[in-house]
Amino acid sequence: MEVVLNFFLIIVGFVLLIKGADFLVNGASSLAKRFNVSDIAIGLTVVAMGTSAPELVVNIISGSVSHDVVFGNIIGSNVFNIFLILGVSATIYPLTVQKNALWKEIPYSLLATAVFFILVNDVIFFEKDTNTLSFYDSIVLLVMFALFLIYIFMNLTRHPDEAEELEEIVVYSSMKTTIMIILGIAGLIFGGKMIVDNAVSIAELFGVSEKLIGLTILAAGTSLPELATSAVAAYQKKSDLAIGNIVGSNIFNLLLVLGVTGMIHSPLTFNVVLNMDMYMVILGTLLLFVFMFTFAKQQVDRAEGLIYLIGFFVYMLFLFDRELAIGIF
Repeated sequence: MEVVLNFFLIIVGFVLLIKGADFLVNGASSLAKRFNVSDIAIGLTVVAMGTSAPELVVNIISGSVSHDVVFGNIIGSNVFNIFLILGVSATIYPLTVQKNALWKEIPYSLLATAVFFILVNDVIFFEKDTNTLSFYDSIVLLVMFALFLIYIFMNLTRHPDEAEELEEIVVYSSMKTTIMIILGIAGLIFGGKMIVDNAVSIAELFGVSEKLIGLTILAAGTSLPELATSAVAAYQKKSDLAIGNIVGSNIFNLLLVLGVTGMIHSPLTFNVVLNMDMYMVILGTLLLFVFMFTFAKQQVDRAEGLIYLIGFFVYMLFLFDRELAIGIF
């Protein structure tokens, strides 16, 4: 009987997740249109912040318990964002990328990843005894995040490239737009939590280890809001929101979430095993840049989306083998 209830609550969670994504995308589009703010700016800020909320909550709670969970959650989420979510979104509908995003936002995401990689690998770069994210490292991340926000606010009214066809966007009243965004974010957070909690309960009932649950269900769970939002945005042919959500979420995760977590719980000990996962984030971001010049120019098309999805499943197989080899299970 308990399993039936868990499955029912998972279904309810998915309904909340999908409707929440729908509300957030439509509310954010209405907000952009009403105040003449570009979709990409809304995607990089309002939508990205809303979908990154689960990572922030999980990290603040787990920061005093497990540093591996803190870093694994963020690095894993960023791998999910690039390979799974971008892959799924591009497979649903080819995603057009604006020139500004190509030459500024995507490289900044790559820069943020590289800076974080250097900061946490103290043994390699600074000849220290241990690898940590210190209080001062966290300040560096938060300063970079502040610079990113300043850049976004300076480009709020950026217009889409002329070659991109604009979809008709329904403009709601200020009150309705605000309610839709709030309900959308709430639906994403609570829907994602319901899915994760009940999936964990089912796994425990069948005797699956907590460590295996953490490496699979919980890692994927905090990325569900990004997946739902970008998939809905792609289905509605709103490329800027889909791309902005993915790139923005990765920047938020690395700079804001880890910056805040490090300020609260520093120093955070970094496990060098996670460097391989960092390479995946860097590879995925570089591929996004390369794909702008292959096949359909300035677009992530369906073939490239499939390449991302294949890369994701290969990575998951590698992850399982690696964890099995070091005795996680």
